Amino acid sequence: MQHFVVIGGGQAGASLVAKLRSEGFDGKITLICAENVLPYQRPPLSKAYLLGEMTLDRLLLRPAEWYAQNNIDVMLNTRVVELRPSQKIILLRGEVEMAYDELALCTGSYPRTLPAAIGGDLDGVYTVRDLQDADTMEPEFVAGRNLLIVGGGYIGLEAAAVAAKKGVNVTLVEMAPRILQRVACPETSDYFRALHKSHGVNILEGVGLDRLIGTDRITGAKLSDGTELAVDFAIVGVGILPGTILADSAGIVCSNGIDTDRHGATSAAHVWAAGDCANLTFKGQRIRIESVGNAIDQAEVVAKNMLGQGIDYVAAPWFWSDQYDVKLQIAGLNIGYDTVYVKTFADMPEARVHWYYKDGHLIACDAMNAAKDYMVAKRLIEAGRNVAPDILCDEATNMKALLKG
Repeated sequence: MQHFVVIGGGQAGASLVAKLRSEGFDGKITLICAENVLPYQRPPLSKAYLLGEMTLDRLLLRPAEWYAQNNIDVMLNTRVVELRPSQKIILLRGEVEMAYDELALCTGSYPRTLPAAIGGDLDGVYTVRDLQDADTMEPEFVAGRNLLIVGGGYIGLEAAAVAAKKGVNVTLVEMAPRILQRVACPETSDYFRALHKSHGVNILEGVGLDRLIGTDRITGAKLSDGTELAVDFAIVGVGILPGTILADSAGIVCSNGIDTDRHGATSAAHVWAAGDCANLTFKGQRIRIESVGNAIDQAEVVAKNMLGQGIDYVAAPWFWSDQYDVKLQIAGLNIGYDTVYVKTFADMPEARVHWYYKDGHLIACDAMNAAKDYMVAKRLIEAGRNVAPDILCDEATNMKALLKG
């Protein structure tokens, strides 16, 4: 009997094992999870879960019964310490060897942390990546306390929204000239800056962190401009790094992620990769796509290819972020955009769409509380169809009709 092993209990790993079974694989499947909990959704951790609006049972992607019914062996609280691709063996913690016929690496990513030299190891300093992080920091969110958020990306902004809704005093510092600079146009940055300021969040841009202050626990922070702040706790959201340690140590080619070909195969025979850890080719350049959608879609293609189907993975990126009462939905990747066109709505002042164009061609959009525009944009972009910006920005345009043209 063939044995397929999947390392990683996140969205990609859970999607991959499910697809193996739905495609008719009847061999042995082992899903190895580092955490002591079944695969669960991670995006709500910095939003609904922290707000207490979503419980653990709703976070789980599938109940325990599903894995048992589908004869999937889930190993919780288990660490893989070494890969031996030439022998088709992995080594688990405790010197336990496990043989495989096909191996999928869904090792995800992990957050960048602040150096201990500037207080990154003080108590009360958190990152938001897994369930334990969220559970550990949740008691800190008490009205009237002072929170410092380091980093103005989506994780930092989502945490700021949760804290502000709970009555916490929030200061967010972003070293770059503007929040969301790495991922969004200035118009989107302006929208979310105004949104957060309207909820009392103090956003400081172009200001870095000099150091956190405290002996054992954080009590304050000194910023690069000399400002000192009283701080009760801090959240660090300065990006993530791909989980490549196992692959790199095994000699598998890695470059800002585990390099994969169009089928999801790595440089090692019978070893595949999917999700945040995978470096794939998108429109001629190597990138990692850090999203739930990519984790699911790529993992399902890899599952098929582990079964010999030889299907190319063509990424269709989409993302979302919930902040206060605003749902941001993103279609496409805005890499290399040269022009942004803005659509507003007379009867919905909170709604807005930012259309990204490159060389006159639509490549992406940011839709704030504009679900209809987002859905149309997603299908247009995936189909490679172009629409003139004056049509997309006209409130009178029948958006659904654009899909029929």
